[in-house]
Amino acid sequence: MDKKEILVTFGKNLRAERSRAGFSQDELAEKMGICAGKHIGTIERGETNPSLTTIIAIMKALNISFDKLFENK
Repeated sequence: MDKKEILVTFGKNLRAERSRAGFSQDELAEKMGICAGKHIGTIERGETNPSLTTIIAIMKALNISFDKLFENK
């Protein structure tokens, strides 16, 4: 799996988990303590490589494990 595939898979999993939790992009961003849901959108589209601290904030905000974001469905 190359870098782009990893980012796209992560983004799709993030979108699915965010939707399952019932959060909009802005609501998730607020729960994570960041200022804009726009950043969530770029991650979900696989356009940006989130930092480790962002990934951890996502996991905490959605109350999910690392595996949920990286499993290749």
